[in-house]
Amino acid sequence: MSSEEFEKLHEIYRSLYEELKLMPERLLRSNGEEKKSLLRAFEERKEEAEEILQGMEVELRDAPPSYRNPMRTKLHLYHRDLAKLQRDAKTSAPPLSDGSHGGIYSSQNQQSTRLQSQRALLLQGTESLHNASESIDRSQRLAAETEHIGTDIIEELGEQREQLDRTRDRLVNTGENLSRTRKILRSMSRRLMTNKLLLAVIILMELAILGAVVYLKFFRR
Repeated sequence: MSSEEFEKLHEIYRSLYEELKLMPERLLRSNGEEKKSLLRAFEERKEEAEEILQGMEVELRDAPPSYRNPMRTKLHLYHRDLAKLQRDAKTSAPPLSDGSHGGIYSSQNQQSTRLQSQRALLLQGTESLHNASESIDRSQRLAAETEHIGTDIIEELGEQREQLDRTRDRLVNTGENLSRTRKILRSMSRRLMTNKLLLAVIILMELAILGAVVYLKFFRR
């Protein structure tokens, strides 16, 4: 509900009602064509006031209950006031003659029918506008929710990408560490083989020396 729109309609109604209140007294002081003109004007203003009240009722549909209930009571009183003004107007305008009376109310009926048709179209347009506004509001809420979900997904994908980047970096570092480890192991293996060869050579040399000593000591005489 638009409280601003409701207040505008309320001001328009109050202005029409103040104008209508003066008409029964004017009808008492008028005669002939002036009375006919005043009756037509009264009916037109009354129809406009009823249309304004119906527009206010439409605006109240989505209002909070704390605001809607007292305002509906007030609208009921406004309808009652309009009905009382109509009775006062009919009382203030006694029939001039059968022909004149029939002409006045025939014209009034035609005018009333036309205004009722216009009012129905106005109410239909107001209802369509109200439904369109609700549809737009729902679409906007859905778009906002979709945008929020999309933002969350993008943020989550960003976090997952950062985790993947960190995992890849760790894997790269692990691969580099494994490469260095393999190099160290190969180097240690070569050194071990070299040490074994040197040890074997030393042992053979010691055996040769020992054999030479034994030979020279025991066999060469």
